[in-house]
Amino acid sequence: MALKNLNNQTLAWSKRGVFLLALVPLGNLAVAGFTDGLGANPIEKITRSTGYWTLTLLMITLAITPLRRLAGWQWPVRLRRMLGLFAFFYGCLHFSMYLVVDQFFDWEGIAKDIIKRPYITVGFPSFVLMLPLAITSSDGMIRRLGGKRWRQLHRLAYICAIGGVVHYWWLVKKDLTNPITFAALLSVLLGLRLFYAAKDALKRRGKADTGAASH
Repeated sequence: MALKNLNNQTLAWSKRGVFLLALVPLGNLAVAGFTDGLGANPIEKITRSTGYWTLTLLMITLAITPLRRLAGWQWPVRLRRMLGLFAFFYGCLHFSMYLVVDQFFDWEGIAKDIIKRPYITVGFPSFVLMLPLAITSSDGMIRRLGGKRWRQLHRLAYICAIGGVVHYWWLVKKDLTNPITFAALLSVLLGLRLFYAAKDALKRRGKADTGAASH
């Protein structure tokens, strides 16, 4: 069986495996909660962990198309929707920890935080932009929007990722290893996207010039 394309049965098992793996961070937090392993500040621990996995899953999702172009693998594309929804799921947990547990629906306090704390100023809209991506992730929404408009809308994922990296960078005060790693990875992904966009544009231009010359 070629690695580029998996048969339906193998793909189904791959989806189940990815689904379970994506739940591992949540399971680890649950186990830590029951065993007093969340440390002296459990709210911060859960908030940081869910934010980290939101960004990690978002990066994996964004890496699938460049991986397909570089390696010719088609099967990861079939996992992209699930990974994107899990990124949104952990993003919801991350935001809920802040909204419910930390602020307890103190809307005035939240509004002040958005204005006064730069990392929240960037992080809040980045999460909000994930909402239309999750809502339009189904096949039905793709048909309603049309492939072109759907693809244009889902380019917001890169804006979410940029905002997420900046949010993380400004949040961390000492060890910047993880934010720098995310920033470097995102730079590579954005660079590859621009490279392939320019390559495709040149190819289309070449075909247009060839067609015009033939007439």
